[in-house]
Amino acid sequence: MSAMIGYTKRLAGAAMLLALAACSTTEVASLEEPATVPMTGQTNDPAPGFENVAAGSEEDFILNVGRRIYFKQDSAALDTVAMATLDNQAAWLNRNPTWLLKLQGFADDSGSASNMQTLSQKRADAAMAYLASKGVDPKRMWAKGYGNDREVRDCTERSCKVQNRRVVTNLRTQPDAV
Repeated sequence: MSAMIGYTKRLAGAAMLLALAACSTTEVASLEEPATVPMTGQTNDPAPGFENVAAGSEEDFILNVGRRIYFKQDSAALDTVAMATLDNQAAWLNRNPTWLLKLQGFADDSGSASNMQTLSQKRADAAMAYLASKGVDPKRMWAKGYGNDREVRDCTERSCKVQNRRVVTNLRTQPDAV
């Protein structure tokens, strides 16, 4: 009796394998997956899934310009890397004048909450002043410091804390409600 059950199980398993082998998903996949853009091997090839990002869109800004800048501890001074990112942002924003932007400043937990609040506001203000100096209309921008209330990561390592010392540029279609 047990030999018969074993034989039946093997027979059922073989039937399932044959059924799976007969299935073809290429027709279904060709309907579900968009055609991919041929890659040239260049560093500016679009990332898979982002081949059709519209110029001037929020996705274009995030992917091709960058929306974050970082700061040294206890500083609101812009370094050369931050200025290069802000230069790219200013050029993009000047080409796309319908976007408004909210500059959100953040800090790590290296000081008192009130000091980190003040520092994060200074960071956001520094980024806004730099963008204005590059021709972005100040009426399109506003800055808000959040202190260390919105940490990216709660951590103690220096390499991790730098992620919390940032300004994030968020595109908006209208001003935030007061």
